[in-house]
Amino acid sequence: MRQTTEQNGHVSGFIARQLFAFIGLILALFMLASPAQAANQSNNNFNHLSTGFPLTGAHAQQQCETCHANGTFKGTPRQCASCHTQGSRLATTAKPVNHVPTTQSCEQCHTSTVTWTGARFRHIGINPGTCASCHNGSTATGKPAKHVPTTAACDTCHRTAAWLPAGFNHTGVVPGTCASCHNGSTATGKPAKHPTTTASCDTCHKTNAWLPVSSSAMHTGVVPGTCASCHNGSTATGKPAKHVPTTASCDTCHKTTAWLPATFSHTGVVPGTCASCHNGSTATGKTATHVLTTASCDTCHRTTAWLPATFSHTGVVPGTCNTCHNGSTARGKTATHVLTTASCDTCHRTTAWLPATFSHTGVVPGTCNTCHNGSTATGKTATHVLTTASCDTCHRTTAWLPATFSHTGVVPGTCASCHNGSTATGKTATHVSTTASCDTCHKTTAWLPATFSHTGVVPGTCNTCHNGSTAKGKTASHIPATMSCDACHNTTAFTTSTMRSHTVTQGVIPGGCYTCHNGAYKSQNALGKPSGHPSTSNTCDSSGCHTTKTFSK
Repeated sequence: MRQTTEQNGHVSGFIARQLFAFIGLILALFMLASPAQAANQSNNNFNHLSTGFPLTGAHAQQQCETCHANGTFKGTPRQCASCHTQGSRLATTAKPVNHVPTTQSCEQCHTSTVTWTGARFRHIGINPGTCASCHNGSTATGKPAKHVPTTAACDTCHRTAAWLPAGFNHTGVVPGTCASCHNGSTATGKPAKHPTTTASCDTCHKTNAWLPVSSSAMHTGVVPGTCASCHNGSTATGKPAKHVPTTASCDTCHKTTAWLPATFSHTGVVPGTCASCHNGSTATGKTATHVLTTASCDTCHRTTAWLPATFSHTGVVPGTCNTCHNGSTARGKTATHVLTTASCDTCHRTTAWLPATFSHTGVVPGTCNTCHNGSTATGKTATHVLTTASCDTCHRTTAWLPATFSHTGVVPGTCASCHNGSTATGKTATHVSTTASCDTCHKTTAWLPATFSHTGVVPGTCNTCHNGSTAKGKTASHIPATMSCDACHNTTAFTTSTMRSHTVTQGVIPGGCYTCHNGAYKSQNALGKPSGHPSTSNTCDSSGCHTTKTFSK
């Protein structure tokens, strides 16, 4: 029973709905049958909102037939472009010739039916890069006169949601033309503290970000030697507190591509001020084994290279050489060095180690051969005089030659071992012929005068020397005689002579007495006839008066 009642209710509702639909259909047909009447009723009584298309703005002022042509209501288009198009079936306002090219529906931009203008353009559906087709100053606002010069599309920098602010993109900007915009008017230019340079902005700055700058390119166009105009501690980093004191320009030492490492140049450094930096803190100072000196670094070291150093002994106290020349700090004595306790600078010069002017100060006399042995120092030559005497017996310590020879230590009778004409002066060509040793006649202290000894001279050979050339010969006033010198003269003294024999063998011719005993040779004890001599023509030895043994009878 209950089920039957529910079924009856559903049937009754269905019938009611069908009835209402049928009535609506009848009304619609009525309106189609009488369009003029329906239009009039619409204007006066019809609620157009019930159709889903409210009449607002200019649409509310129009006659129904403006849109519902020929009394046709069904199928009337609702989209703006269906009516507001050139050549549409309705006489409505269409897009102007200079309308923004778009495929979007009118209501995307035109949101008011009161007025056509004042549309808010939406860039939906606009192809990227085509902005200038509208933003050309005619269809839509174009670039202003002070716009940044660029061939890039508007949407490269501008957003479609808002014209400003623009996110500028440097695409299409010619390199090196930055200043045409970045001039402080069109776009931000150089600040007051900008480094002084004629280089283009993009030499250092990147186009996608103003900072940081490219340090490798930053110094392009910067005049050498003008670093401090920026590196002054304000515009750019300047010298730190512990910087080396110098008036030289930054780029004298630092590279423009990298601040460190720096190639230091001593240009502009005041001579003698090395220690102001080379103090072991700012720069390398003296090592523990450094030569003890108060001289400035640049006295010895070069500014272009620390080593090798040209040592200058300026400021070194004389006689203190071995404080450095000890074989550790500086070169000391070699194993073959002359044995001496004298200071180095006694012999060596401070300007050059060799040659050395040797001073024998401090050398013990008689010890010459400890050095002059042919190894440590020059020794005896192969032709040196044979002697066991010390070098300084003959040679001076101030000069090797000339030597003052001393015959001390020379064995008597061995003179010819040196005086042979090769090692030392030998007999001259006119020397007395003798086999006697040199020192038989000559003294060792002086060659001349010589004390001649006739030892070894063959008797009767006197005239081989006493010939007036080699040795004194007969004088012009000598007694005419042919006998040998030693017939009258003895070898110990030349005068006074004694006529020893008037024999024929001695050269006295019998009867020839008068050749000598003529009164001309009284000085030689050859007396002539005395004043009281008997007058006679006989020879001295005739008539048995005088004999050769005795002059008086």
